[in-house]
Amino acid sequence: MSSTPDQPARRAMTMREIREGLGHVKPGQPEALVQITRYEVSVLPESDVNRSVFTINVEHRGNDRWAVVRHQQCMNAKGEWSWERVPSEREDEWLDEHRFNRMTALELAKWAAPRIVVNGLTAVDAYRRTHPATPAP
Repeated sequence: MSSTPDQPARRAMTMREIREGLGHVKPGQPEALVQITRYEVSVLPESDVNRSVFTINVEHRGNDRWAVVRHQQCMNAKGEWSWERVPSEREDEWLDEHRFNRMTALELAKWAAPRIVVNGLTAVDAYRRTHPATPAP
């Protein structure tokens, strides 16, 4: 912002001040927070009827720890699935093996997504059956 010798420079308004000025937020009122807590990972498009059975979820578990889950099973760092324990039975060792930062969890899920097998078909096989004219991802 420019200033003139007889007019000092003003600081830029914050987004909060702009929203208050427009009447979108009342002064002193807390703003609603938005947080992503789950990602869906699948090789099948959202419109595919088989997507739900070939989807892996990456879910936030607090403190920048994310779980790679599918049908109440949790993936470890080796790509192995095990039943997710109830919170009272989750020991630190188990948590360390099954919780990741967001990027690692997403990479594990993307690695595993094409390898899901349901009724003898991989996710890629299912994709090819429902989308024969397009190359598999």
